[in-house]
Amino acid sequence: MAATEGHGTVPVMRIDFVSDVVCPWCAIGLASLSEALRQLQGEVKAEIHVQPFELDPSMPDEGMDVAENLKRKYGMSDAQLAENQERIRQRGAELGFHFDFNARSRTWNTLSAHRLLHWAETQGPGLQLALKGALLVAHFSQGRNVGDHAVLAEIAGGVGLDADKAREVLDSDLYADDVQAAERFFQKLGINSVPAVIVDRRHLISGGQPPEVFAQALRQIAREPKPAANGEAT
Repeated sequence: MAATEGHGTVPVMRIDFVSDVVCPWCAIGLASLSEALRQLQGEVKAEIHVQPFELDPSMPDEGMDVAENLKRKYGMSDAQLAENQERIRQRGAELGFHFDFNARSRTWNTLSAHRLLHWAETQGPGLQLALKGALLVAHFSQGRNVGDHAVLAEIAGGVGLDADKAREVLDSDLYADDVQAAERFFQKLGINSVPAVIVDRRHLISGGQPPEVFAQALRQIAREPKPAANGEAT
């Protein structure tokens, strides 16, 4: 499970970013990881693979009110919820990510979004990560329904994917088994909260860490001796 060596002396790391598209700390984690990698340009390169995690697989198709869901799930009071959202908003702002909790009034079932992300990875370099970022913005900054197939297809088209093909995927059951198998795989590894950043399938960095924490960890991992390649599948 070793990293691939890039051209010259810059190592290429495999990063599995395990997350959900309705998880605010996942939006923070991805923005923070991206900033860390920007800071490490010339030291390390990364191939990011977006991996699925459903915060609530039982979420109905019509979604639920965000505030009611969080208060029910975590036993939060109105004051605690407001404090938590403000902390998230501030962390996002520091990283250039805008949270609009007034626009985001509902949360949605995300299986279709994860199926679309799985398909996007087969369509060309960078498209899956671009789609992931667009889905997070759509949900947290614009309050859009990321469980709605028409919305998802439109977002896919906006990042350079074929919107018609995306709709065909969404209106079928394609990749549902793959998504659920991936979820089980990471759960068996002990991933029960997100975001989780797994580097070279060997190193775990949990949570929406600040950029400097990600950068320090990635720099240290890059300096470690790598085990011999063993024919690991991607």
